[in-house]
Amino acid sequence: MKWSELSDNWCPVARTLSVLGDRWTLLILRDCLLGLSRFEQFAESSGMTRHILADRLKRLVEAGILVRNPYSEAPKRYDYVLTEKGQELAPALMTLRDWGKKHLPVRRASAS
Repeated sequence: MKWSELSDNWCPVARTLSVLGDRWTLLILRDCLLGLSRFEQFAESSGMTRHILADRLKRLVEAGILVRNPYSEAPKRYDYVLTEKGQELAPALMTLRDWGKKHLPVRRASAS
């Protein structure tokens, strides 16, 4: 099954994954919840390419999860802010964060 076909699936988890189901999208949402809102901030934080970032931001705006607000006319630049619909994802992301802290702790090299 293709990602694009999930949006019509009977399962709400599958339909949600059709919008949020890749690592880059989740990292953008994480950054929004941490207060980041600009293209360059997302690129620096995540390390994703400009092409992928632009595509994911566009998808999130189209899905009503982010709203795009202009902050500069020349050159055109935008802030991306969570909508109410997007803010409702916070508990799910916090659950993922907590699960990761518990089951995938950061392994630091021991001091010699």
